[in-house]
Amino acid sequence: MSKERKDKHFIKKPVYPGGTAAFKAFIKNNLKYPKEALKNKTEGTVLVKYDIDYKGNVTDARVMHSLGDGCDEEAVRVIKLLKFDIPKGPRKLKVLFHKEAKITFKLPVKKKKPVVANQKISYKVTVSKNPETKKENNKTNSYSYTIKW
Repeated sequence: MSKERKDKHFIKKPVYPGGTAAFKAFIKNNLKYPKEALKNKTEGTVLVKYDIDYKGNVTDARVMHSLGDGCDEEAVRVIKLLKFDIPKGPRKLKVLFHKEAKITFKLPVKKKKPVVANQKISYKVTVSKNPETKKENNKTNSYSYTIKW
């Protein structure tokens, strides 16, 4: 009969705190589009392989698929900012983990300014003793207030 294998005997992989969604959000928040790539309108994906030490720090990052125009350096910079959680493993082993990530560079979308309709606002203050209402027929897109004391 074979011996039963327990979970505590296996080496655990590093995990980013918060999971994949938090990993993507971190990259999205910290990624700055390089000026040269904006000027040349460069888009694409950079493949980065990186090493994680036994403390959860990224020690080395290498570009496997280059994009150019400063995108490679920016992808390596963001990857080196990451900090992983290492679950407790057997016998306090100091293991170096290897992972890879795809960093996508997409040109930011320019927001269109909303069209503002021309409006004319005018205030007219009249003081009269007799409360009479006057009707004015203005055919423009304006309105007015009448304040009486």
